[in-house]
Amino acid sequence: MGFKKLFAAMGAGGASVETVLTEANAVPGGVVQGEIRIQGGSVEQEIKGLTVGLQARVEVERGDEEFKEDIEFHRQAVGGAFTIQPGAVHAVGFGLEVPWETPITHFLGQHLRGMQVGVKTELQIEKAVDAGDLDPVAVHPVPAQQAILDAFGRLGFRFRNADLEKGHIRGTRQRLPFYQEIEFLAPQQYRGLNQVELTFVADGREMDVILEMDKKPGLFTSGSDSYRSFKVGLSDYEATDWGAYLNQWISEVGSRRNW
Repeated sequence: MGFKKLFAAMGAGGASVETVLTEANAVPGGVVQGEIRIQGGSVEQEIKGLTVGLQARVEVERGDEEFKEDIEFHRQAVGGAFTIQPGAVHAVGFGLEVPWETPITHFLGQHLRGMQVGVKTELQIEKAVDAGDLDPVAVHPVPAQQAILDAFGRLGFRFRNADLEKGHIRGTRQRLPFYQEIEFLAPQQYRGLNQVELTFVADGREMDVILEMDKKPGLFTSGSDSYRSFKVGLSDYEATDWGAYLNQWISEVGSRRNW
């Protein structure tokens, strides 16, 4: 028995964990519902606890080096300690809160290329390697974000790519260690403009919207006319014609640059 327990602690013959999401679609500020199912292994094991969290694949720049890093940006405990008997099944339901700054992964029913966000589950076993599971989750925009994304579409902009960058944007309400950039290719009527990058940084009341065109070296150089940051209320966004707002700003920059 002692030999079997040693193997279980090393991950051989130990308990396994599986997460089943009741609904894989979510929005910032919402909740992801699911169930964790633990399957007992060949020996009895003491489970110290269960946690679920949200994890994202983030781009990191360090000197001249660029690489991807998995960052868990939210975690919560599910239940307490318990004993799992050999071959037994233990199920625990959960509701995982989705932070307001969670990046958008889907828009108009399509996955945004470059986005990898999932629910991470960890099973904490005494003297054992944690067993883990990762399940993709689809994060859709809240209505205020949707309104601005729709405005880009009406102006003829086409989605190009989205990525998550480690770092902070000065002057915003950002709390997570990374931010999202959604890149749009400009239509032909905006001569001289290649693309615009869009970032949302939200909380439960309003959000910072950051726009940048013709990005230059340096993180969001706020003194440039190609940069704009403004606040949008999550409940009063409909009072603004966002298509007209974006078109006016782009046209003003183009006029100054003699496009």
